[in-house]
Amino acid sequence: MSKITIAIDGFSSTGKSTVAKQLAKKLGYVYVDTGAMYRAITLYAMEKGLISEEKFHKNELIQHLPEIVLEFKFNDKKGFSEIYLNGKNVENKIRSMAVSNLVSKVAEVSEVRKKLVEQQQKIGENKGVVMDGRDIGTVVFPDAELKLFMTASAETRAERRYKELINSNNNVTFEEVLKNVKFRDHLDSTRDDSPLIMADDAIKIDNSNMTQEEQFDKILNLALQKINH
Repeated sequence: MSKITIAIDGFSSTGKSTVAKQLAKKLGYVYVDTGAMYRAITLYAMEKGLISEEKFHKNELIQHLPEIVLEFKFNDKKGFSEIYLNGKNVENKIRSMAVSNLVSKVAEVSEVRKKLVEQQQKIGENKGVVMDGRDIGTVVFPDAELKLFMTASAETRAERRYKELINSNNNVTFEEVLKNVKFRDHLDSTRDDSPLIMADDAIKIDNSNMTQEEQFDKILNLALQKINH
């Protein structure tokens, strides 16, 4: 059975990572959460005092990029790979609201995108990979055999994200989360370098009214059609 590249793009909190993990596990493919890579660099910048709500020392971050080492290590207990920043597991830290509020600013930096795109292309050079993000089908793997573009209403996505944060004991309001979702949509869609756009040959998946099971079955069938083509 031939292996393919599966690119999953879309807005924040559309469940890209969840379905990508499920799909990779089912197919025996490598899963790469590119959003986690941008979040890890954002966390690094926060911890070094290079970014906050009030400031962003972009040039200093660019100078620090050679020091930043990102790795994915498989967690047998959880059944998926977690991200490590300079040798430390930061999988939980990068999911905070504080990181969410700043990650789109870091993702706008061309030097950051260049560094991460090169890493992502290297990981996927032998195919058999499921990768999710904002520019996978347009920039990272424009020749991917299967491209999906995930979307849902901002309110639906904010509700999902709010539940995740509350379950992780984050003290936030729904209004804060909705504001963050809309803010990130705007930044991701309007940035100069690799903005979030749907590839011409991508299949749009609006999961506003789909269960996770319905979504997974639909996407698995699309993947199997491409693999068996």
